[in-house]
Amino acid sequence: MTIWRGHDEQIAELIAAADAGRMHHGWIFAGPQGVGKAGIATDFAKRLLVQGAGRPVPPDRLAPSENDPAVKLMDAGAHPDFIRLERLERDDKKGEGSTLARNISVDQVRGLARLLNNAPGMGSRRVILIDSADDLETGAANALLKSLEEPPAGAVFLLIAHAPGRLLPTIRSRCRMLRFGPLDDDAMTQALADALPDLPAQERAALGRSAEGSPGQAVAIKALDLPGLEAALALIASGDRRADAERARLVQALSPIAARPRLEAFVDLVPRFIAERTRNREGRDLAEGIAAWEEARRLSAGAIAPLQLEPGALVYRLCETVAEIG
Repeated sequence: MTIWRGHDEQIAELIAAADAGRMHHGWIFAGPQGVGKAGIATDFAKRLLVQGAGRPVPPDRLAPSENDPAVKLMDAGAHPDFIRLERLERDDKKGEGSTLARNISVDQVRGLARLLNNAPGMGSRRVILIDSADDLETGAANALLKSLEEPPAGAVFLLIAHAPGRLLPTIRSRCRMLRFGPLDDDAMTQALADALPDLPAQERAALGRSAEGSPGQAVAIKALDLPGLEAALALIASGDRRADAERARLVQALSPIAARPRLEAFVDLVPRFIAERTRNREGRDLAEGIAAWEEARRLSAGAIAPLQLEPGALVYRLCETVAEIG
């Protein structure tokens, strides 16, 4: 059972709502990405389905036992009264594997009719979890609104929103907003100790500072090896004789479709790296640093979706801006 750190008030509110029997049909889990919203929503869905089947869940924890039949079915992706909507994988036309669709489509939302138009199969509740509602295309958002306006009995919609202000006002008005903030230092330390127990405490602390209160972001940063990217940029900026080889290595490593998350991290990292390197410079050196930062920002703005340059060309150009600061 996952222990959720730093969101005791939100979890207590969810448990109270589920146990009181006065369940609102729409909830928006709003807050920064990676703070635990989707995981808490999933555990809440499990609680609702187990209770809907007439089995109690202890009031001191959000999720029911992992041995409950409903939980086992959910974990296997086979519960008949639960649907999770998220961006679908699609085959890359260049034959480099699969990637995620840009949006949750209107057809996916319309597909909820199978669940909503039929009686629940294992209890009194049906749960739809949308991760994330930010990804709904316009038609999909409008189709969802129709279901929120006239929800069938026992249906509960859980919407994950990293930027709730972008949702349709009519969707927001029909849902109960539950806000999740970044974790404080103590909760972040505990969460990373849970998630990365084998990582030295000093490295966990560094990850925590980089992730700004988001355990999910910290885990992602570790997987992306940002320290390795920073070391590569430092070598390129130094003008060392190995800089050209390092630039070529980055181009090769970050070009494949499978490397897209790390490419996105690199694109975000370069302007910050340049700003940090030129912060204390003066005169001509400062002017050159500002020019390089502006060029890196120009290349980075909107570079990923849709991709303005081929990945290899984008990485090469960004490396050039780093080399210019010397």
